[in-house]
Amino acid sequence: MTDDNRISIWFFIGSLLAVYGVIIVAVSIPALLNPADQPDVVLPGLHAGIWWGALLVVLGVMYVIVFWPWKKKADEQS
Repeated sequence: MTDDNRISIWFFIGSLLAVYGVIIVAVSIPALLNPADQPDVVLPGLHAGIWWGALLVVLGVMYVIVFWPWKKKADEQS
């Protein structure tokens, strides 16, 4: 197998980070829209799930863009 056919592991890690971030944000949205009367967390107003999920999405998308495996082939052909 030549180096041209290899896909960086960081591309897959970025994909996983982005997917996990979307899942965390999606799960955290109901708590944002319908706050509990007696919350389980200490500081519910911070909405840590939304922030953490958004951070994972941003980092994941950055990794996917930087390590996009087909970018090199497109650059070489032009």
